[in-house]
Amino acid sequence: MSRQVFFYDAPDRFVAGTVGLPGRRSFYLQATAAGRTTSVALEKTQVAALAERIDELLDEVVRRSGGNAPVPAVSPAELADAAPLESPVEEEFRVGTMALAWDGEDERMIVEAQALVELDADDDEELADAEERLLQDDENGPPMLRVRLTGTMARAFAKRALEVVNAGRPPCPLCSLPLDPEGHVCPRQNGYRRDA
Repeated sequence: MSRQVFFYDAPDRFVAGTVGLPGRRSFYLQATAAGRTTSVALEKTQVAALAERIDELLDEVVRRSGGNAPVPAVSPAELADAAPLESPVEEEFRVGTMALAWDGEDERMIVEAQALVELDADDDEELADAEERLLQDDENGPPMLRVRLTGTMARAFAKRALEVVNAGRPPCPLCSLPLDPEGHVCPRQNGYRRDA
């Protein structure tokens, strides 16, 4: 079966968002253009890592260009997107690996999210070979979301993604673990319940 690639070149919208209540949220990347929407599920840590790496890569592009690249230092206020994900959120796949690149010729950020693949290898050499094949752009590979963004869109994506990650449960002031609305058993309180 040939690989399914969901390709968006300068989408109308590319955001990270959640479904559910804090503590039980599911995280998604969602791209929308020309009346079609693709949603892929991923972990909170993957969203945070993607946003941080996008900001780092954009900062490097600006540094290497001497400030001449069409990349803003911060996300423009007019691109702030606080709207929820497009409904219904239908998961195409769960993300396993992600990749970032800067296309200097077209001045675009390329974000790729590839489906999670279970590897059944008995030894380390077979496992390494299987992982190497996954990283190649094979026509029979797992499904992939590929998005090309301007520097401005990428900066706006990263800002929103970090806001989404940080919008979860507040941390306990004593142990820094997340506080549920009903409180939590705080290790710093010797197991006594700490209310929110």
